[in-house]
Amino acid sequence: MTEIALTQRQPSVWWGAMIICGTVVGAGMFTLPVVMAGAWFGWSLLILLVSWGCMLLSGLMFQQASRYFPLGAGYDTLTRSLLGRRWAALNGLSILFVLGILTYAYISASGPVYQHSLNSAGLPVSTAGAKVLLTLCVAIVVWLGTKGVSRIMTFCVLAKLLLLVTVFGGLLTQVNLLTLADAGSGEGGYWPYAFGVLPFCLASFGYHGNITGLISYYGGEQKQVRRALVVGTLMSLVIYLFWITGTMGNLPRASFPAVVAAGGDIAALLAALRDRLHVGALNFMMTLFSHFAVIASFLGVTAGLFDFIADRLKLGDTPLARFKVALLTFLPALAASLWFPDGFLAAIGFAGLFATLWAVIVPALLYIKARRRFAKQERAGARGSLAAMVVITFGVLNILAWTLSWLDMLPTFSG
Repeated sequence: MTEIALTQRQPSVWWGAMIICGTVVGAGMFTLPVVMAGAWFGWSLLILLVSWGCMLLSGLMFQQASRYFPLGAGYDTLTRSLLGRRWAALNGLSILFVLGILTYAYISASGPVYQHSLNSAGLPVSTAGAKVLLTLCVAIVVWLGTKGVSRIMTFCVLAKLLLLVTVFGGLLTQVNLLTLADAGSGEGGYWPYAFGVLPFCLASFGYHGNITGLISYYGGEQKQVRRALVVGTLMSLVIYLFWITGTMGNLPRASFPAVVAAGGDIAALLAALRDRLHVGALNFMMTLFSHFAVIASFLGVTAGLFDFIADRLKLGDTPLARFKVALLTFLPALAASLWFPDGFLAAIGFAGLFATLWAVIVPALLYIKARRRFAKQERAGARGSLAAMVVITFGVLNILAWTLSWLDMLPTFSG
C-alpha cells in the first residue's frame, strides 16, 4: 500500500514485523505436525529451518532489487522492467491466482465461523451476511493503508501468542524427549517422507506480497525493511518451533495416522491432544485463536493483493483511487464466495505451485538482473550469486516435490 506522505519520525521495525508475522502465521500452522508426522521431528526441523532461510533470502532479494526503482514500485513494475513482458505476464497471473484464491478461501471458510460467533452473541446474521460484513471490515482497514494494517496485525499477533501460550504452553513442560526422538518405536524410514514436507514449509513462510507496502511504509529506508523481514519471519519460525515441539513431544508418531484418518484438521489434532491439555474452556479459546489467526492472515494476503493491483493499474494513491483498487481486490473474491462457496477446493492445491514461482524463483531472478543492470560498479558478488542459485534450487525442488505429490508418487505415512 503506497503511502508517500510519511511523518518525520520513522515507523518502528516492530510494526512491519507484525505485518510479516501476522501474514505468515495463520490457522494453517495446525496442519504442520500432521504433514510432518512421517518425516518426524528431526527431518521436519531441518526442512523448516532451510525453508525459513530460503524464503527470507528470496524476500531480501526482492527488497534489494526494488531499491533501484521509485518508491511504490511493485512486482509488476520490477518484473516488467527487469525480466520482460512475458515474465511479467506469467508472474502477474501467478500472483493474482494465489492471492485471489487465498482471499476467496478466507472469505468462504470464515463466513460460517463468524456467523456462528455473531449468532451466539445475539446478532442474527446469515452466512452470506457474515461474509459481507467480514470482507467489508477487512477492506476498510486495507483501504486506509499500511499503518492501519500494522496496528490490527499487532493486536491479532499478540492475542494469538497469548492464546497459544495459554492453551498449549503446558505442552512444552510435558515434552518427552523419547517421544520427540521417536525412540523405541521400531519404525524407521523417516527420510522418504521428508521430500513431501517441503511444499508445506514453503507455504508456511509466504509474505512476499507485503514487501512493496513495507518499502513504502518505511519511505524507502532499506535497513528498516530488512529488519522487519528478518524479525517478522524469525518470530514466525519461533512460533512454529514452539508448536511442533509441543505436539510431537507429547503425541507419539504412531498416533498421527489416526489424526489423518479423522480429517487431519485442527479438530482432529485437538481431540488427540485433549488428554494432555489442561485448559477448561478449550473450545472457546481455540475459537478465539482461529478468529485472530484468520483476520491477521486475511489482512496480510489482501494487503499484498491490493499492492499488486495498485502497482499494475497505476491509478494513483488518492482515496478514490484506493477505493477502486479495494473494489478490485475484494469484490471478485466475495462474489465468487457467495455464488460458489466450495469451488476453491479444486484450485487451492495449485496455489503452492504458483507461489513457488513468484515468491521464490522470480525474486532471485530479479535480484540477479538488477545487479547486472544497476550495480556494475560493485565488485563481483559471488556470494550474492550463490545465494540466488540456492534460492532457485530450493524453488525447483519444491516444484518437483509438489509434482510428485500430485502424481501420488510420494509415500504416505500410515503408521
